[in-house]
Amino acid sequence: MDEYSKEEMKYLNFLSEKFPTIQSVCTEIINLEAILNLPKGTEHFLSDLHGEFESFTHILKNASGAIKTKIDEIFRNTMTSEERRKLATLIYYPKEKLELIKKETTNMPEFYRITLYRLIKVCTVVGSKYSRSKVRKAIPKEYQYIIDELLHANQSSYDRNIYYNKIIDNIISLGRADAFIIAFSNLIQQLAVDHLHIIGDIYDRGPGPHIIIDELMKYHSIDIEWGNHDIIWMGAAAGSEACILNVIRICARYNNLDILEEGYGINIRNITEFAMKEYKNDVPEMFKPKNVNDKDSKFDQIVMAKTQQAAAIIQLKLEGQIINRHPEFHMEDRLLLDKINYEKGAININGKEYKLLENYFPTVNPQAPYELSESEAEVVKKLAKSFKNSEKLQRHIQFLYSKGSIYKIHNGNLLIHGCVPMSSLGNFVSVNVKGRNLSGRAYLDYVDKIAREGYFEDEGSEKREYGKDYLWYLWCGKNSPIFCKDKMKTFERYYLAEKEMWEEIKNPFYDFQNDERISEKILEDFGIDPKKGHIICGHIPVKFKTGESPIKANGKLLIIDGGLSKAYQKTTGIAGYTLRYSSYGLTIVAHEPFTSRESAIINETDLHSEIQIVEKVERKRIKDTDKGKELINQIKDLEKLLEAYKDGSISENN
Repeated sequence: MDEYSKEEMKYLNFLSEKFPTIQSVCTEIINLEAILNLPKGTEHFLSDLHGEFESFTHILKNASGAIKTKIDEIFRNTMTSEERRKLATLIYYPKEKLELIKKETTNMPEFYRITLYRLIKVCTVVGSKYSRSKVRKAIPKEYQYIIDELLHANQSSYDRNIYYNKIIDNIISLGRADAFIIAFSNLIQQLAVDHLHIIGDIYDRGPGPHIIIDELMKYHSIDIEWGNHDIIWMGAAAGSEACILNVIRICARYNNLDILEEGYGINIRNITEFAMKEYKNDVPEMFKPKNVNDKDSKFDQIVMAKTQQAAAIIQLKLEGQIINRHPEFHMEDRLLLDKINYEKGAININGKEYKLLENYFPTVNPQAPYELSESEAEVVKKLAKSFKNSEKLQRHIQFLYSKGSIYKIHNGNLLIHGCVPMSSLGNFVSVNVKGRNLSGRAYLDYVDKIAREGYFEDEGSEKREYGKDYLWYLWCGKNSPIFCKDKMKTFERYYLAEKEMWEEIKNPFYDFQNDERISEKILEDFGIDPKKGHIICGHIPVKFKTGESPIKANGKLLIIDGGLSKAYQKTTGIAGYTLRYSSYGLTIVAHEPFTSRESAIINETDLHSEIQIVEKVERKRIKDTDKGKELINQIKDLEKLLEAYKDGSISENN
């Protein structure tokens, strides 16, 4: 009889409750060994969504073109390109497309029969890399038995073929064809992607970040690496006043105040009324909102502009207060309100005087420029209460915390929105955080911890207050791993004409982006095989139109921000990159601009995409993944339990 430690026996007895017999243990080992040899599931990477919910949703539905590719492979010789395009659109938008098809089609039973057979074929192919059990679990319960039968029926047998056809006949005759088409389409979408990675920046600029998060919360398997634009909303939800004013300013700047009012039910009336009352000047050019459309009246535009102006000044005051109470942030160069000569309308920066484009600061006291006026303080207090009481915002931010982190290691790759802060010599920057000097992975781990304390610690506690300030630092601090620039020049971009003063210098990480040795050094610090792993990030738009490649450092570093946000598309020349990691390797997909959901449904327009192979590999199996390592450990535990049954240390429970 083998000897087992007390802890081993405790665990094996616990395991025996789930597997009470030798046969049950053997069955599970056989099952897990089989799963290990299935192909690795496809991972889908997207970054910098910036509220562009229509483009994002379409890319999610078509799996970056993977579903259309499968349709072409299966039906190239039996369907026209028009028929294949229609089938793809039906899979992406089944409910909406069915409504249109019914208006155009005279023989719906025939359409239903042909379409169901085609969907079953596509579903069988995309599901072939999974175990039957996993596919069954992905099927809605009310359809589980029938869909499972249709996917696994052997039509070569005459009797089975009759059985199979009878199921289809009954689905149609009982009026359930629409429901099954929708169920099959959703199942195909789910099986096409095993796991989704969002590499940061869901929020800001575009009109629907809240819609995107609603979709992500329904997704079957996902992780999120926080971007700086996510962090500012996380800080706002935690009650950071500086973060709240940043959020309001950006929403006003990009004509997105509806996100706050209608999307999250946040009352911003106090700040809009305050802005209209205090800022009586004509609207300065730099505060005019972007993305204005025909629906926005002249008065609406004035309200947005003055709200942006008021929010910017309150923000600068609140940020000055954070900088003054945290000298360890080393952000004194961002204290600019005290450098203004309010009589001359000029500012002195680094010994040089600059003329201000606007010299109207009705709420700033030159003797105490970082103090809020009584009215400003009241506005901020009410805003903080509204942000903290928004049930939907809090639910969304809790989701970002539960599924998100500063970085993630997944299947031998490092996922991070921005960078690992580095010096000009190619070394990890040592950052002093709460008296601890940290760099590389250790710094990012600690930052992640503080970001959580800023939201989850008790209200008013020292950890909570410091964490809230650090959430703001992560938004714009010099050594933030998700900002990755020397400073955020909000003041200069608003108030100075000299564009050289607007420049925000990137962290030296980007100077080494094509240096393979540096990427390998980073991978090694994170415990990743430097010869096999990759760093996957976003944050800095890749200028595709000038010939810049998203593939850096001989394939070790992949930057997949290609401009999904419309604000960046003039710079990049495309409308976003996505990355797919299948069992055959890594491919980057460059997308052209998405027209609209309506056009995709009615005209069957899909995203035109260019595919670039990053790396081909010998086909990877589940045993080569993180999940495989877990399963191998489970098998080892089961083998120990099997031995314990055999040697009598534990008795079977028949």
